[in-house]
Amino acid sequence: AAGASVAGGLVRLEFFAFDPLRVFYVNVDMPASAPIESTLARVQQAERAVRARLQEGEARALTSLAGVKFTDTEPLYGDAYGQVVVSLEPRRDNGRDVGEIVDALRKDIEQLPGAGKLSFTLLAGGPPVAKPIRVRVRNDDAAELRAAADAVLEIVRAVPGTKDVADDDVPGRPELRLRLDADAIRASGLNPGLVARLVRLHVDGEIVTQMRDQGEKVEVRVRAAPREARDVGRILDDPVALPANGASSTLGSLVRAETGIGKGVIKHYNLRRSITVEADIERERIDTVAANNAIRTGWEKVKGRYPATTLDFSGELDDIQESLDAMPMLFLLGVGLIYLILAAQFRSYWQPAMILATVPLAFTGVVFGLLASGNPLSLYTLYGVIALTGIAVNAAIVLIDAANTRRRQKMSVLHASVYAARRRVVPIIITSTTTIAGLFSLAVGLGGKSLIWGPVAASIVWGIGFSTVLTLFAMPLLYWALMPEHRSRRGAATAYNAGPPTHTGR
Repeated sequence: AAGASVAGGLVRLEFFAFDPLRVFYVNVDMPASAPIESTLARVQQAERAVRARLQEGEARALTSLAGVKFTDTEPLYGDAYGQVVVSLEPRRDNGRDVGEIVDALRKDIEQLPGAGKLSFTLLAGGPPVAKPIRVRVRNDDAAELRAAADAVLEIVRAVPGTKDVADDDVPGRPELRLRLDADAIRASGLNPGLVARLVRLHVDGEIVTQMRDQGEKVEVRVRAAPREARDVGRILDDPVALPANGASSTLGSLVRAETGIGKGVIKHYNLRRSITVEADIERERIDTVAANNAIRTGWEKVKGRYPATTLDFSGELDDIQESLDAMPMLFLLGVGLIYLILAAQFRSYWQPAMILATVPLAFTGVVFGLLASGNPLSLYTLYGVIALTGIAVNAAIVLIDAANTRRRQKMSVLHASVYAARRRVVPIIITSTTTIAGLFSLAVGLGGKSLIWGPVAASIVWGIGFSTVLTLFAMPLLYWALMPEHRSRRGAATAYNAGPPTHTGR
């Protein structure tokens, strides 16, 4: 029944169930050409809207920032970036947690009238630090890379339960692109190299020589006189002397100019240009693994349009895979050490295997505990199961040891197993109860619920509770069924009828 509950999806999977910090960000992304004054005004508008919608006693402090935006991995700087940092008071009885507050604010804040885009960022109180969905789109061709990233964005938005879908291909500042007009340059009597040098002299200047001033090397740069004009296109009106007849022209007549928005950032991953698509998920509707699998399935349908594009899945999925890969080794190591210790103690290869049969009984208790409490099956719960492995075998050890003692006193297997169960039931229950009592408050959250440590304690509490009761019935039956009667009698006769050893000499 426990296995069917997990396989049938009755137990909700949430690999990383973390406790969010009582802080969240309202991000403001303005158009690339927006001055910092406009960004600050937009951030302050968002701050006022958040203050008006928070309940009394929830906010500790709100701070508006312009020119910077903090993300999960790195800060971003620029006039178009802004952020409202919202710090909350500790949660009181019947108060809202961070997720509930953000869900209540999201619709109203994101639809505030004005330029730019508003979004939210929640800070995790534990691993992982990356978002549940993090897909790197890799391609060296900029046009195909952007088209492929747009396709991935549409796929991610189509997955049920995704939210805050965005990529890191942020626009930069407006730029003026100049292309040399070969025909105009030829007609003017100039050459392309000279025109390119003139453009450089008018904008950036050119180092023509070096000199020393008090022992320090100083580079001498020659450039046009700086101007205060805000319009970069005014450079096209600068005069250019022509070699014939002392005539002059302008830069604008020698080049073809076009304006556009430059790249805000150019990123590479494994030596190829990349755009990273990120998104959060509604963990009640979908888990990280299922969401990434859905994205892979959607990409398989459209990847033929982008033959040179590859996807790299990382983020929270990397942490999950790393933990899942390490967990079987940890479990096998723990079980192996337990088996070796028990084999040395009982001087048997078979009885330690019977004792380890209590481990599935403990996992049964964990599953039924998750069903009763409604908590998700997370990686922290599985770590609790690994810790539970060494605790759940205690009751079986006591029973097997008591039964072995009775068999050495020439009892039958059936008599020894029943006697051991009757005589050890009270010590076993007391031992299990004290362990459960010590972890009960953390498991049920009496002093404050924790999504990190609560599942660890809850898995141990439910596992010990179920395994203790089941062990009292299952272990005597296993002992009676799997320990042959004739072996016990021959062993008893050998141990107690042989008498002391006789020494005939040195």
